[in-house]
Amino acid sequence: MAASSSHYDVIIIGAGAAGLMCAATAGYRGRKVLVVDHANKPGKKILMSGGGRCNFTNLNSTPANFLSDNPHYCISALKRYTPQDFLELVDRHGVEHEEKAPGQLFCKSSAKDILNVLLTECEWAGAEIRMSTSITQVQSSTTGYNLKTSSGALSCESLVVACGGLSIPTMGATGFGYELAKQFGLNVLPTRAGLVPFTLHPELKQQLSPLSGVSCPVEAHCNNQHFREPMLVTHRGLSGPSMLQVSSYWHPGDEVHINLLPRQQIQDDLFSLRKNKPQSTIAQYLNQHLPKRFAQAFNELQGWNRPLQEYRNAELEQTANTLENWTVKPAGTEGYRTAEVTLGGVDTRQLSSKTMAVLEQPTLYFIGEVVDVTGHLGGHNFQWAWASGVAAGKAV
Repeated sequence: MAASSSHYDVIIIGAGAAGLMCAATAGYRGRKVLVVDHANKPGKKILMSGGGRCNFTNLNSTPANFLSDNPHYCISALKRYTPQDFLELVDRHGVEHEEKAPGQLFCKSSAKDILNVLLTECEWAGAEIRMSTSITQVQSSTTGYNLKTSSGALSCESLVVACGGLSIPTMGATGFGYELAKQFGLNVLPTRAGLVPFTLHPELKQQLSPLSGVSCPVEAHCNNQHFREPMLVTHRGLSGPSMLQVSSYWHPGDEVHINLLPRQQIQDDLFSLRKNKPQSTIAQYLNQHLPKRFAQAFNELQGWNRPLQEYRNAELEQTANTLENWTVKPAGTEGYRTAEVTLGGVDTRQLSSKTMAVLEQPTLYFIGEVVDVTGHLGGHNFQWAWASGVAAGKAV
């Protein structure tokens, strides 16, 4: 390889959502860009996201939908590149999409459509993508950075780290971005799995095991955060959007509080049912509002087997409280194996919120999931990838 062809204005480590977005943005500015990734294909997590349909943004995304130790950091980038901006790009490429839940946009046919948009943009912008390339060493030089890779030595003026977090190692996730940050003297906040299903202690797991596959609309609470979305019982524990959302706020030992009937005034319902139909049972009431299998199992779990007329006021109040505030203490989570995101990461206090560059080293950039900005479920993490990718792409 000739020396000239191994030097680039910008090298981006990671061919995921943030890296590809950054590459296209920088390429359009006339920068000579190379994206390198150790995986064999670009955008693997894009392809598997949203059940293969890619929930590529959320029209209602605001900084309030993100967790970070430095919550103001994400505001600038999100303001400058909005869900509407990405939607215009998708529309320009003729990608058909639909709004599944309020604000959540998915591809109508396949997540490949979003990956193709990014790859086409990179091609048009003249950005080169080199897969199956692992990096063994990164060193700063007087003019930028020297990289030793499995496909030879490379050099660049600006280096962008976009290699994601630790979630879903089968997709090639590693801690390389964090190691690189530490190598350059940056603080990396403790990482843990986010948007991840809960596992349960053996007794409760056994009691709920017949309900595997049953979904209920609930409101889940944990550490002053609450989400009204479906909960799914699995053979390993509790999943579904509400559980994934609260998992990002949960710490080992914490309880999760679940309102099984968030649309009902349960106590009023039970009192009036006792008055009007004294022979009816709590099981019959639950059957009206919950999936039958769940209603039956939960009723058995609690031992509610008498007609309502035999319940005193205090007992009905206690019953209502149990349904409104079913308290579960998870054993843990399924961890990075199934986590959609990684919480924590590169401390954003050391980065420019305008350009994503390291304040002490303005030619080194960190974008996407590797930094300590994590979105809620529902397209917010992709929006952060696009916004942070564009912010760095305009600066490199």
